[in-house]
Amino acid sequence: MLSVNELTEKQAQEELKRIAEEMAKADIAYYQNDDPYLTDAEYDSLKQRNEEIEKRFPNLIRTDSPSQKIGAAVKSGFGKVKHRFPMLSLADVFNVEEVDSFIMSVKRFLNTSAMPALMAEPKIDGLSFSARYEKGKFVQGATRGDGTTGEDITENLKTISELPLNITGNVPDILEIRGEVYMSKADFFNLNKKYESEGKKTFANPRNAAAGSLRQLDSKITAERKLSIFAYTWGEVSERIWNSQEDFFKHLKSWGFPTNPLNKLCSNLNEIEQNFQKLMEIRASLPYDIDGIVYKVNDISLQERLGFLTRTPRWAIAHKFPAEQALTKINNIRIQVGRTGALTPVADLEPVNVGGVIVSHATLHNEDEIKRKDIRINDTVVIQRAGDVIPQIVEVIKEKRPENSQEFIFPTTCPQCGAHAIREEDEAVRRCTGGLTCPAQAIERIIHFVSKDAFDINGLGEKIVEDFYHEGILKNPADIFTLEERNNGGDLFSYNRGIHLESREGWGKKSVENLFKAIREKRTISLPRFIYALGIRQVGSATALLIAKNYGDFASFSHDMQLKETGKLVSIDGIGASMATDIVEFFQEQHNIEIINKLQQNITIENYIDETDYSSPIAGKTIVFTGTLEQMTRSEAKAKAQSLGAKVSGSVSKNTDYVIIGNDAGSKATKASELGITILKEEEFINLIK
Repeated sequence: MLSVNELTEKQAQEELKRIAEEMAKADIAYYQNDDPYLTDAEYDSLKQRNEEIEKRFPNLIRTDSPSQKIGAAVKSGFGKVKHRFPMLSLADVFNVEEVDSFIMSVKRFLNTSAMPALMAEPKIDGLSFSARYEKGKFVQGATRGDGTTGEDITENLKTISELPLNITGNVPDILEIRGEVYMSKADFFNLNKKYESEGKKTFANPRNAAAGSLRQLDSKITAERKLSIFAYTWGEVSERIWNSQEDFFKHLKSWGFPTNPLNKLCSNLNEIEQNFQKLMEIRASLPYDIDGIVYKVNDISLQERLGFLTRTPRWAIAHKFPAEQALTKINNIRIQVGRTGALTPVADLEPVNVGGVIVSHATLHNEDEIKRKDIRINDTVVIQRAGDVIPQIVEVIKEKRPENSQEFIFPTTCPQCGAHAIREEDEAVRRCTGGLTCPAQAIERIIHFVSKDAFDINGLGEKIVEDFYHEGILKNPADIFTLEERNNGGDLFSYNRGIHLESREGWGKKSVENLFKAIREKRTISLPRFIYALGIRQVGSATALLIAKNYGDFASFSHDMQLKETGKLVSIDGIGASMATDIVEFFQEQHNIEIINKLQQNITIENYIDETDYSSPIAGKTIVFTGTLEQMTRSEAKAKAQSLGAKVSGSVSKNTDYVIIGNDAGSKATKASELGITILKEEEFINLIK
């Protein structure tokens, strides 16, 4: 890359254009998606080069120059905070019928015909936070992060005047308050007006403004931007002195925390529906953005009985408002190829504002969806953001269809590698058969490998991975951990020849050092993250956690899968035959085993350690429930057993410790008897766990 002093005026003009486009893309990733893809060093390097060129060629300063916009991406200097109790997300529903289904599932789980009272809380469109107090003094603040680990934002939270720094009265020694940081519509408007007058970049919406403000390394910047909070739940607490959500809100008020005045206790579905309609009507006039209502079972003892699924509580749900809609035109339909070879059609749209966000693309899901809605290029369509997030096409306005319109023909070959794209009988998706010889699949696999829930390596964004792949620098995930070694080593004609990243355009010594540092920091990884990072079809982060819990170490899991020993795998509650088949097939591919072996030479995979304090007599035992239970539902019994450290299986095997039988126990009880496994009646099980 030429130094600034060597640039001609034309080269400088082209360089300023490139930097402006790249930094605008980075700003969108950070401010709008809260998902930066450039490292701090990469961003700062671009910014500094831009300033140096503008200083030499002031006549070339562009109207979209980074120097004319606001700030930079958030710094990576935040410390990490591990949540003592995970900050879980909520399942979403989109109509009153689904709310009714949620209520019915709660009643079934509790084996009752009575509807439990629900606390209805407006869902604030902001950024989740936790604030820890010890003996009434605020000592630490954190973001939600990935639900398990967040960023330390203690100093930034202190700048929010609504957050009490000291609380008095009847306060537990340890009290973790959780809630939402948001920016009011008025404060958002004033901030954007100020930045616009200063020629700086404005924020897309209040949520992005709040997120960008709270995650500043310099708390003085946070203090300059007016942020507000609502508190609504708790995390770790040394002594719970409330018995309901309603009672908890009273304590919050007594301690000085803001709570939403629109929180309402509902005792039946009619009240829920009326409250939803009311909030829909006043939504636009509220001083802050809301995107739905959260319903929580009010009684805490019932919450404890209901417990949790893998990532969501059984006792709460989010009822999202109907998506806002807009009309636009489809300019093109293109095919994306994912890491599992799935061909996904995407519509390129005439950009349109939907609910405050500019939408220019929408997934069309699969070829059946295109046929069902008869979607064609140049069609005028109604588009909405499902749950105010994911853009989707609702319908085609056929009256506006051009006369020469033609049906879209879905390809039967991969647009990336030309291999056959086949569709199995029972699947809606067509897949490329090229495997890792298909560049799209290989690239997507590496992108998945370094993603947030996998290895989470800063500095390897999608564009960089794509460039590195096409230049032969990265061909598979294992190559990441030899990157530093290859940077300055090997001979000119070998694969390991020196790649000299410092000489690449847009790179420098500091940015290369930061990349290698980020890679070195991720050479040790937890077992669930590693399993997820492999990109096995159907294995998401929740399934990866289930596998890790049941196998404990990667060697055991890999050994069984390579030998096609699936007995233990299919006994895991939540893993079916189809998923097990995909997992085994992954381990039958020799190139996958080769990559895993190379990875294990350069990384450490931690064994799974369950941090639960097991003290019950069923801790570590494998339990199977069969028949109809009387004192609790089957779901409640399974949840209770899991909460006490037991593994619940759906089938009886030689590894089963107890089979709990209810009325009409069938073949599972018979098999348990044949294998000599301990059989307990429901009453005996209850006495055991007491």
